[in-house]
Amino acid sequence: MSDRPSRTTFHDRMDEMVSVLRDDIISGKRQVGDYLPSERALGKQFRISNKSVREALSTLQSEGLIEKIPKVGSRVASLPDDKAIRVRFAYHETLVNEADMSHLISMFHKQYPHIRIQPVPLMSRHYNDFTQLMDADLMDVLSVNNNDLLKIISNDCVDLLDTQQPNPDIYPYLTKGFVIEGELKAQPFVFSPVILCYNKEHLAECNVLEPDSSWTWDDLLQAADKLTTPNERFGFYTLLQSRNRWPVFLLQSGMKFPLPGEQPIEVKDSPWMEAIKICRNLMTYQSLMPIFDREEDTEELFLQGRASIIMTTYFRLNDLKKAPFEYDIAPLPYSTQPKTMLLSIGLALLSTSRQKEASKTFIDFIVSQTSQQSIRTRTLSIPAMKSAAEWSGKETMFRPSRFHMHREIVPTFSRFSDLNIPEELSYQILKEAKYFWSGLFNEDTLSSRLQESFDEQYKLQKQH
Repeated sequence: MSDRPSRTTFHDRMDEMVSVLRDDIISGKRQVGDYLPSERALGKQFRISNKSVREALSTLQSEGLIEKIPKVGSRVASLPDDKAIRVRFAYHETLVNEADMSHLISMFHKQYPHIRIQPVPLMSRHYNDFTQLMDADLMDVLSVNNNDLLKIISNDCVDLLDTQQPNPDIYPYLTKGFVIEGELKAQPFVFSPVILCYNKEHLAECNVLEPDSSWTWDDLLQAADKLTTPNERFGFYTLLQSRNRWPVFLLQSGMKFPLPGEQPIEVKDSPWMEAIKICRNLMTYQSLMPIFDREEDTEELFLQGRASIIMTTYFRLNDLKKAPFEYDIAPLPYSTQPKTMLLSIGLALLSTSRQKEASKTFIDFIVSQTSQQSIRTRTLSIPAMKSAAEWSGKETMFRPSRFHMHREIVPTFSRFSDLNIPEELSYQILKEAKYFWSGLFNEDTLSSRLQESFDEQYKLQKQH
């Protein structure tokens, strides 16, 4: 048997070269006028032949991203037209991986060469004050998730977002999540529920049945005990203190923070206290503190075989594209009610934009059949367009066998906003819960401190 790489392998490596260089150019890592490494260096870096390197460079040249200088090399091209309309697109940095954003922008440039998208990648730290960036007129289009929208509302910045028309081809429950006072403020384009992901090999080795919709959190803990190998791997791991994780347990309790005029909450022995205790049990079942403090640590541990079951999202599955083992997904276990958190990302048009028509053209393109189908086939995220999300055809990458599970668990979808918790109070709840999870508060102290915070919120509601 020959050990020579197959044509498919060379093709995949060539695609990787195109993708990496395209991302570098679109994101600004390689500036206009910068020369790319030599063909020989690129061939060595991506382990492909000089002929394949030249094919990849021709692809980038056809997209207008580079230009070939005879006898010198290839360099990042300037914009084809100095009079091109520029749309400033501010987006969370993770979208490059989660939605293959650089490829979508490249597709857009080919179809609309008179409009140039100027990427403004926002790091996590920017999202602490992105409403100030909105007000500073630094963007035309902004990617927002449901939590961002709550922050925009709490900072009284809704007027900075233009109203858009609902797209009938997008799942209605996604559109609903970006409606404020009857007006659509962002066009959904990708989404994900919070789910379980598990290493099939680990479960088979330990004779643990694969999780299904009947699992409770106690079932998960029992499975995790069997899967755990001391000093080697976690049976279950996730960053429970993440904004997109711990509220799941409150949602599953079935309780909401009362609206003005409704009966106040008595925290002690309430469903929310039980939910916070479930979180503590999950955190401490291995008698280990959560040393890993980044959300992406969860997927890294799973990829390394250091965790057997993780709590994650379809977005994060994109970090597992090169997993050397077979994995699958399942609905979250439940406590009182089978609920999961729905995370969706939309595109908002800034009311201060001076390029509204071009910006709208870009948003329409991202939610078009072409772009949505590209997201479906090139990523593991779920496109917002129903026909693209539910497409079945020849796959170009490994995809969990239960990928379409999202269609079956729609009734379990809930958003953080369904809890009715004001923005500032949510941070206070998490702060107090951390003391309890770490053993610095007992249950009585936690319930007492939460009751104080809740009573203060009731007073504020009455004043307004």
